[in-house]
Amino acid sequence: MMHIAINAQLLSGAQSYRGAGVSNYSRQLLHHLGKRTSAGTKYQLTAFVSTPEFTAPGVTLWQTPPIAQQPWLRIAWEQTRLPGLLRQMQADLVHGLVNVLPLTTRVPGVVTVHDLSFLHLPEKLPALRRLYLTGLCRASVRKAAHVIAVSQQTADDLTQTFGTGAGKISVIYNGVADHFSPGEPGAVTHFRRARNLPARFLLYLGTLEPRKNLEMLVRAYARWRAQASDEDQTVKLVIAGGKGWFYKTIFQQVQTLGIEPHVLFPGFITDGELADWYRAAEGFVYPSLFEGFGLPVAEAMACGTPVLCSQTQSLREVAGEAALTFPPQDERALADGLALLIAQPTRRAALRERGLQRAQHFTWQRTVDATLGVYEQVCEMVMRRQSRHNHHI
Repeated sequence: MMHIAINAQLLSGAQSYRGAGVSNYSRQLLHHLGKRTSAGTKYQLTAFVSTPEFTAPGVTLWQTPPIAQQPWLRIAWEQTRLPGLLRQMQADLVHGLVNVLPLTTRVPGVVTVHDLSFLHLPEKLPALRRLYLTGLCRASVRKAAHVIAVSQQTADDLTQTFGTGAGKISVIYNGVADHFSPGEPGAVTHFRRARNLPARFLLYLGTLEPRKNLEMLVRAYARWRAQASDEDQTVKLVIAGGKGWFYKTIFQQVQTLGIEPHVLFPGFITDGELADWYRAAEGFVYPSLFEGFGLPVAEAMACGTPVLCSQTQSLREVAGEAALTFPPQDERALADGLALLIAQPTRRAALRERGLQRAQHFTWQRTVDATLGVYEQVCEMVMRRQSRHNHHI
């Protein structure tokens, strides 16, 4: 039986941006790997987590000390204490779920790289954060026996930026959880009333941070309102998500444009309510400048919500032909997209149907199958090397 150790330190239960994104990937992957193990496989799974309340049947959870929740202390723990634990538990493989491996261990490693935004948009991150992300990711990718990229864009970036061979990379898309599905009209209406939401609104959902391009979304919405019909002007803009970094300018932009009554900021949305928010929206807008994958687009489509998103490579990979798109730096094109989405119910209905079909490509079953395939490939490669070594001896 192969013993797979999984470093899931960035899995968080926090009701903030730390509980979304890569934390969601870690949570879902562990749950679905655990289900597969419980059903009977040749893998023993141990995951290192710092969230006491997290559970994943089928996975042995190794609770790390509370200090590991502080970024610099977590990095120190991963690079000093974790290698010894891997040796102690006789792990056959270690999987770093978010861009990083322990660099001094001899245990073969697989690392999932979500994006290289810290290189593409350096001005959008605090300098110290950018430096350690770049250094550790580059070294981890170089050390890894195999790399999982969550999109072809990320795979191409690894090849072009770090010189990683294409044969060392597997593209494995994120999955969409089963509860993201269309809702009953009555339940949707009830949710809107319960949350005091307007009858018609457009939704953005994600972390409030510069690379999400929310200042331009606010400007485009104001531009659209200036020429919209009286009836369509009832459509509000809801910008939902936890505050990340450099977010204050988004609120300032709303105030400067004088549209405070029409732009709502409900804050972080818990995973249990995400699907309800997608279903309640007339359309989902995702103007991001750069994404590794763009899971909210896939989730919105799975809920039957028409999507308008930017034409970044990864979002095109997710949306295919099932969404309206616009160049990420083109404010006028975004405003025109908003007009199309709001004023044309027939187009919304067509986008809904195409989105539902497209979302079926992104399941956690596929993600887990492909991930286990990578584990198998690496372990077989290691065994072949050991066999050749023993033969020469």
